[in-house]
Amino acid sequence: MTLPEGWRTEELGTLCQFINGLWKGDDPPFVHVGVIRNTNFTKDGALDDSDIAYLDVELKKFQKRRLQFGDLILEKSGGGPKQPVGRVIFFGKETGEFSFSNFTAAIRVINPSELDGRYLHKFLHWVYLSGRTETMQSHSIGIRNLNGDAYKAIPVPLPPLPEQRRIVAILDEAFEAIATAKANTEKNLQNAREVFESELRTLFAQKGADWSKKTLREVAVDFGRGKSKHRPRNDPRLYGGPYPFIQTGDVRNAGHHITEYTQTYSDVGLAQSKLWPRGTLCITIAANIAETGVLDFDACFPDSVIGVVVDERQTTSKYLEYMLQTVKADLKAKGKGSAQDNINMATFENERFPFPDLNEQIKIVRRLDSLIEDVDRLVLTYTAKLTALTELKQSLLHQAFTGALTAKSADRQLEAVA
Repeated sequence: MTLPEGWRTEELGTLCQFINGLWKGDDPPFVHVGVIRNTNFTKDGALDDSDIAYLDVELKKFQKRRLQFGDLILEKSGGGPKQPVGRVIFFGKETGEFSFSNFTAAIRVINPSELDGRYLHKFLHWVYLSGRTETMQSHSIGIRNLNGDAYKAIPVPLPPLPEQRRIVAILDEAFEAIATAKANTEKNLQNAREVFESELRTLFAQKGADWSKKTLREVAVDFGRGKSKHRPRNDPRLYGGPYPFIQTGDVRNAGHHITEYTQTYSDVGLAQSKLWPRGTLCITIAANIAETGVLDFDACFPDSVIGVVVDERQTTSKYLEYMLQTVKADLKAKGKGSAQDNINMATFENERFPFPDLNEQIKIVRRLDSLIEDVDRLVLTYTAKLTALTELKQSLLHQAFTGALTAKSADRQLEAVA
């Protein structure tokens, strides 16, 4: 990478001191301090101080790990499949006594007249967002650990100090505008979804005098729990065949139609289960209570899911699915109180639900289908905007650390997206 005139690079380890995180210790005297943990790191590289843990820690250990204004805190252990370690936050508190946990490390600039801490924070945040820390991870009993030597060897682009501060000022202003645009877009996204929910509730609240009350069994040609008899349930012989196997998480993540699956049954799996036909309404009764979805393919599912194959002379799967959405909160409430939320078959066998005549049901479904199409278009638009804002942030960071960022160019890019 060619840097502008007057810029140079230095390895991170030569520019900063790294301080390992704090263990509480057992030897008095103790001191009561705030300890910053992985849970205090936000995805945007900021400190979330809403739940800082205040602990009694060994004074001797704390004295070597007392945070100073301008320190950076690095997540060196933890992470997960979708979140590599390497997040970095800036410590900007000027009052109070704070330290940091043993899953983290402090990064302290050695010469502040050469390197601005806020500039370094934004650079290391860009390193993380660009995925470079993923190649520096190792795994230990499910925990991801950052390779400290590799991290310290990261080359840091160093413009003159006034240029560092100019870059920070431009990025701060741009990121504030991006955060505002994201918040507004997320609100619009929520509003779009609420429009559908409001119309859904309204349609079913306006029940006519001719609406009848029926149980699910009364409107079904097949009604019951799924089957998964084999023990142990994780026997590998059951899986890997051609038969889709739906679980509660698949129903929860599906929306109104189940179009995808994460597991399949083999012939052995099918033999101890049951294949439900396309169009079956699935209802979860454990873990994710009262989530619903209509199968777009033949599939098996376990006894934590109820299947309803409707009697088409009385109702449709779509009507039933929409209607059950309006009583989801009530059904969830009935399942509270156990170690794992659940409701039983009797809840659905005994509960009576509202059914107008079939023509009225079809009108309701058409109205809701049309509204869903409108909402889906808005969701796609707002989701695309959120993606563009995220990508813009990474683009601005790239420009910043290659010498290509100006205030005017940042404003033009923001206008194009926001």
